[in-house]
Amino acid sequence: MEILRKINSSARLPLIFSLTALIFYFPANWFPFMSLEIYGNKTSSTIWSGIVSLVESGSWPIALVIFLASVIIPFVKLVILFYLSFTVESTKHVEFKKKLYRIVEIIGRWSMLDIFLLAVLVSIMKLGKWTTAKAETGSWLFALVVIFTMLASEYFNPEMIGKNDKHDE
Repeated sequence: MEILRKINSSARLPLIFSLTALIFYFPANWFPFMSLEIYGNKTSSTIWSGIVSLVESGSWPIALVIFLASVIIPFVKLVILFYLSFTVESTKHVEFKKKLYRIVEIIGRWSMLDIFLLAVLVSIMKLGKWTTAKAETGSWLFALVVIFTMLASEYFNPEMIGKNDKHDE
């Protein structure tokens, strides 16, 4: 808890939300994201196995989008939010930090892409008489990653970047 005392009070909440998202990030990529049952054959897949299956079937552009939106972008967003939370008061690299925050805002728009794709796929699969699709643990964990990274970026105050106003609390 000593580390939290050293961080500006306006950066604590974003840091806590980022840490929570990071805790959910790894299991979200480990647990099955969804399961499909087609004609009685049930298969479950993680985000990574889904990406690999798409590449193997020749749908590498879709696989690339899912890889970026599900694996790379959330992780990069978390790394940036951690960096900004830990260095918010520092007067070093202020312009760079402001650019990083703008990147977080831009990539935040893509945060729900996986959940949207899952919803579309499930609704399409529900149309079939002998098929069912079900969101699994990984999709719920991924939704929590998205929610907590959105909260972290929402509660981060970009006006505090470079303000070195140490005060006792």
